[in-house]
Amino acid sequence: MKRLIAALLLTATPALAFDIKAMSEDETAAFGDAVREYLMANPEVLIESINVLEERRAATEAQNDVALVAANRDAIFDDGHSWIGGNPDGDVTMVEFIDYRCGYCRKFNGQVQDVVENDGNIRLILKEFPILGPDSETSARFAVAVKQIGGDEAYLQAHDALMAMRGAPSPEALKGIAAEIGVDGDEVLNAMNTESVSAVLRENRQLAERMAIMGTPTFVIGDTLLRGMPADGLEATVAAAREANG
Repeated sequence: MKRLIAALLLTATPALAFDIKAMSEDETAAFGDAVREYLMANPEVLIESINVLEERRAATEAQNDVALVAANRDAIFDDGHSWIGGNPDGDVTMVEFIDYRCGYCRKFNGQVQDVVENDGNIRLILKEFPILGPDSETSARFAVAVKQIGGDEAYLQAHDALMAMRGAPSPEALKGIAAEIGVDGDEVLNAMNTESVSAVLRENRQLAERMAIMGTPTFVIGDTLLRGMPADGLEATVAAAREANG
């Protein structure tokens, strides 16, 4: 029994101590019983193994995400169509993929703006990534059309209004937002299904697919890809990105 348990432990090393396929049927059964007995007596070993496996998986994913950011750098940080705010000359760039009907995007919208404003040296880029149905698509098309017709300031106002909107983005509701921000509602609505608007959403969607982004909010801060809000807050990630930049 002790010999079998020792063999089990040795299999955790890079060089395998033995070939389990070479065991007889009886030896394999005895080995399985020994493993079960050991784990039942020492369940913390299984927990430790799972934790190590999770750490390795997370490290591998982080490395893959860094490679994805590097491979798509121009499309992420300089696509030529996304809204850029905060400090355009900031030393750290924060990119957020958003869906205006996403509850988490709405919940954290104010926090994102506060972090950017309080820091004063963050370049913020917003990318429409409508994935939650027709209302998401309509809202994103409206925001992009507002930017193309009314410019960056009008876009930011439309962005905030869409994040706060509780009802459906009906034509009447969207015209109301347009009137409040000083753009022609009919012109914006007519532009929403044009190729220039569709091209923006198509490029954003293709970028998200290449980067395996499937949810919102998703952030790119410096070289770090965050699939959701970071547990330790945006400020810590910004600080880490700033330190990495030297």
